[in-house]
Amino acid sequence: MNQLTDNIRNFVIIAHIDHGKSTLADRLLEITGTVEKRAMQPQYLDQMELERERGITIKMAPVRMVYKVRNDRTDGNDRDEQIDQAKRSNKRSDQTSNDSEYILNLIDTPGHSDFAYEVSRALAAVEGAVLLVDATQGIQAQTLANFENAKKAGLKIIGAVNKIDVAESDQIENSIMDLAELIGVPTEEILRVSGKTGEGVPELLEAVVKKIPPPTFKVTNLPSNQVTARALIFDSMYDEHKGVVAYIRVFDGEFNINEDIELLATKTKAKAKEIGTFSPQLKPGQSLKTGEIGYIATGLKDPGKLKIGDTICGSSGSARTPLPGYTEPKPVVFVSFYPEESDQYDEFKQALAKLRLTDASLTIEPDSSEVLGRGFKGGFLGRLHFEIAAERLAREFKIETVHSFPSVAYKIDGNIITNPKDFPNDYNIAEEPMTKIEIVTPPRFLGSVMQLQEIFRFSDLTTETLKNKIIVKAKLPLADLIRDLDDKLKSVSQGFASFYYELIGFAPADVAKLEIHVAENPIPGLTRILPKKDIDREARVTCEKLKELLPKQQFTQAIQAVVGGRIIARETIPAMKKLLGNFGKTGGDRTRKMKLWKKQQRGKERLQERGESNQIKIPAHIFKELLKR
Repeated sequence: MNQLTDNIRNFVIIAHIDHGKSTLADRLLEITGTVEKRAMQPQYLDQMELERERGITIKMAPVRMVYKVRNDRTDGNDRDEQIDQAKRSNKRSDQTSNDSEYILNLIDTPGHSDFAYEVSRALAAVEGAVLLVDATQGIQAQTLANFENAKKAGLKIIGAVNKIDVAESDQIENSIMDLAELIGVPTEEILRVSGKTGEGVPELLEAVVKKIPPPTFKVTNLPSNQVTARALIFDSMYDEHKGVVAYIRVFDGEFNINEDIELLATKTKAKAKEIGTFSPQLKPGQSLKTGEIGYIATGLKDPGKLKIGDTICGSSGSARTPLPGYTEPKPVVFVSFYPEESDQYDEFKQALAKLRLTDASLTIEPDSSEVLGRGFKGGFLGRLHFEIAAERLAREFKIETVHSFPSVAYKIDGNIITNPKDFPNDYNIAEEPMTKIEIVTPPRFLGSVMQLQEIFRFSDLTTETLKNKIIVKAKLPLADLIRDLDDKLKSVSQGFASFYYELIGFAPADVAKLEIHVAENPIPGLTRILPKKDIDREARVTCEKLKELLPKQQFTQAIQAVVGGRIIARETIPAMKKLLGNFGKTGGDRTRKMKLWKKQQRGKERLQERGESNQIKIPAHIFKELLKR
């Protein structure tokens, strides 16, 4: 080991959603004295208002903690004394000869499967992982997925069972046995912790120090003065004053303030305007050395110059090869976005570019609609991912958006189609993306879970037992999965079942394009690709809903659902009629009424001759109401 890195430990906390990662991180911040007690608040690392409202972690959150280990510490049995002892040790300003000081770089990660790419980037920047399991729920689908990903990344995995303060003793023991079997370690190595009370957290910190290896140099065959400083960019943000800020893990060499740097992927040169660490707010410093995690403010104003997963290099030395990063995200859900106010297009474009800096899994490309104007087609990792992006645009950038129905990519005669309006009516072979899905459920809900086959197109369905859980494995079209599988699964299992999925390729599909026409105008934002067996029902429901939502005009509006040029459902919105004075009250002559009605009719005919009766503009709120279904 190198003395420069011996006292550094880089690790993540990974777990299924709602298993207590953020609460455990609070206790780590508290015990190490990273955040003052008066400044502490629940889920401290979840800095976004949206995260707090939804109660989930959306963005990974790095933080640097300093932990002092007393080498003469006794193993007491009193939990409060252990916690107080740990706090006192970290409050000392003078390190005694019996103390060993460690820098612990923690990255708190999201738990929902839509944000798995966030987790993958965090795994690439560390040497160890704490795999956390809620004792009241046991191993869940994302637990299995996170474990496999951490194992593939070659990380040292420490198992911990959380919420021991509220779980029953048999729940705790079952969770410990299941987790030990999963990781392949004796049950004695699984830690018992409570993120709420702090019980077992000092032992967890000591396990991190003892079991997770310190960082090592990537370059070992060159003298230190010839090694170029190299770091992996695992996240980023945009600051109006500092420009693009890169979140980095240094693997070789040293970065110093005001030195020249280069982004290898885009061949962009810049200067390190500011260098620092996360505490967890940005804390400026003078340098970042091998093994450390921190940030570099580049001063760049163009967000497109920085790529997540890129290697950032110093200006000196000869080893300038890129570091191995992680695979690029593959979007699976596509949605067209348009600014609600068309004159906000330029602001919308800038907002998306800045949003992409903090959300590397988002892909965007220009799009346009005859009805909604200019916008962008976004690629997302799931439906929740898309909903979060829309909310962030509204909250952080004050831009309200209108969007199309979420869709997936289809392969039509060998060509990939991501926009439903480009889907042809005639084709030879249509293929849709398929997923391999694993549902983890308690045995008592297995029957209810299996009934979901009546709603969703499951195939190749099998089951296996994992101690006190059942794992249901199946294949499922991605289009079905993004509809409302999560909600339906939670409903039939009272919230106890969970699922994880991964793409496995394409399979033949019996689908067709459903278009919605209003007054003979196709509305691209309402075009969808649906299984042929569902298309009649969806066509009727959509037409009926639009009839309720659309306002009357001076002319009759026909709402038509069209498949392959054939109308399969229709509703009609009658023309608006003017009130004809007070004829009803005064007993006016019917002849006068007929003259006024005929005058209105001639006006409507002139509108139709000029083509104005076909100029339909769908208000933004209509789209939003329709898409709520």
